[in-house]
Amino acid sequence: MKSTTLKLQSNSHRLRQYFQLAKPRVVSLIVFCAVIGMFLAVPGMVPWRILLAGTAGIALVAGAAAAANCLIEQKIDALMARTRGRPLPQGEVNSIETLLFSGLIGGAGLFMLYYWVNPFTMWLTFATFVGYAVIYTIFLKPNTSQNIVIGGASGAMPPVLGWAAVTGDAPGEAWLLFLIIFVWTPPHFWSLALYRTKEYAAAGLPMLPVTHGAEYTRRHVFFYTVGLTLVTLVPYVIGMSGWFYLTSAVLLDTMFLGYAWLIWRDYSDAVARITFRWSIIYLALLFAALLVDHYLPAW
Repeated sequence: MKSTTLKLQSNSHRLRQYFQLAKPRVVSLIVFCAVIGMFLAVPGMVPWRILLAGTAGIALVAGAAAAANCLIEQKIDALMARTRGRPLPQGEVNSIETLLFSGLIGGAGLFMLYYWVNPFTMWLTFATFVGYAVIYTIFLKPNTSQNIVIGGASGAMPPVLGWAAVTGDAPGEAWLLFLIIFVWTPPHFWSLALYRTKEYAAAGLPMLPVTHGAEYTRRHVFFYTVGLTLVTLVPYVIGMSGWFYLTSAVLLDTMFLGYAWLIWRDYSDAVARITFRWSIIYLALLFAALLVDHYLPAW
């Protein structure tokens, strides 16, 4: 009985390690934005088969991309306090297991999207996987200080994937959602990079505060947040959303701008940490406001 219990505990521990390879917290925000894209694509409810298969397929491919990122960056992860506790640096799983895990869940996700959603969404999702796991992780992140800006295109794709899952198309409204996340990404990640600058420098990664200094980065966090504020008003301007979204966006943007101003003019690591955490809450609330507004009667 004792040996059986120990074996079950060991198996449970292994499953948790594989689960952590997929970066569940990151993937949860990706899936959330994709699901919002699904609901915004139709005036009524999303067909349950598309909702379930699309959500599961996108989540699995996103998890596969995250595991591939962990595999490629395992030596870098071992050098940074934020990432050294991940399964690969800790030796909880090995490279072959990670590769197989990524291939298995990624393949399963693409299969689901192709057969139960539509081929267009499958190919878009596959391109997003390549963009993040290969182009960003291998080429952009270690070679250019604009890694987050260029590589942010992959991270901004979830609402486009969700929209395509329902309609088989990616119209301008879907790409507007893409643009919001694309412009949100630099101030989000640079806030983190500012208080992790020494770690990025030790790992040899050319993040903006490493290559251009803290003052330059802090200024760009503010300017990008101003740009983000303007972009988030466009859904209302083009009639994609109503007053509920506009009010929510103005309030959320005001808070983000306040934090970004503090980063630029009165910086501290504590402010950068708060801004990084707020940026995640901000994006989730902004997309939730879009969803609520979509189903409210016209004001």
